[in-house]
Amino acid sequence: MIVLKSQREIEAMQKAGEILASCHKEIAKLIKPGVTTWEIEEFVEDFLKKNHATPEQKGYKGYEFATCASINDEICHGFPRKEPLKEGDIVTIDMVVNYNGALADSAWSYAVGDVSPETDHLLKVTKEALYKGIEQAVPGNRIGDIGHAIQKYVESEGLSVVRDFIGHGIGTVIHEKPDVPHYGLPGKGPRIKEGMVFTIEPMVNIGMYHTKMDLNGWTARTVDGTYSAQYEHTIAITKEGPIILTEQ
Repeated sequence: MIVLKSQREIEAMQKAGEILASCHKEIAKLIKPGVTTWEIEEFVEDFLKKNHATPEQKGYKGYEFATCASINDEICHGFPRKEPLKEGDIVTIDMVVNYNGALADSAWSYAVGDVSPETDHLLKVTKEALYKGIEQAVPGNRIGDIGHAIQKYVESEGLSVVRDFIGHGIGTVIHEKPDVPHYGLPGKGPRIKEGMVFTIEPMVNIGMYHTKMDLNGWTARTVDGTYSAQYEHTIAITKEGPIILTEQ
């Protein structure tokens, strides 16, 4: 069942989103060669505490960290670690913020120093794909219109869209209906309605879209070792169209 949110509930989630966006802005200042994702993890824990918020994914199904930190060929759910980032790496920091019981979810991919033209293209296309998906999130459209717009654009740029991980509804729990694939056919899936709140979070690979899981049971990576990027916003649907609750 898709739970439609009231204006009050959306405003509460927007406050969580503002904290999350502010945190990402500070993370962007930290990313450079030599920094570890463990340092970013500790920064996020401290930042959320100072802002009277908590990391919702910590403890979720046994996950131990406040952030997911996915490097290079890791698609999602990478563990924070103490190995330093290197020039030319990319890292995706994903987190869910709980502020007074309202949640917001956002991931962002960062270049570490100077990256290759191929990697820069991946980052630019993935970010643009997110906003092309958001453009379709208007009342009367269907969820499939979002995925179709993303897939069509990404593949036109010679890249691939991950199938195994998708966007989702969000509210007082991390994952609600509807499921929001980043691929598919237009005119399919649930009708988009005022009051829906969900994430759009395309994961895009330089090579094949297929995934494989690490032995830790969490981290997914590309099967061919190529880089993967992800950008994610939480959006609320209004009569006028989508509002980005996690805008930086």
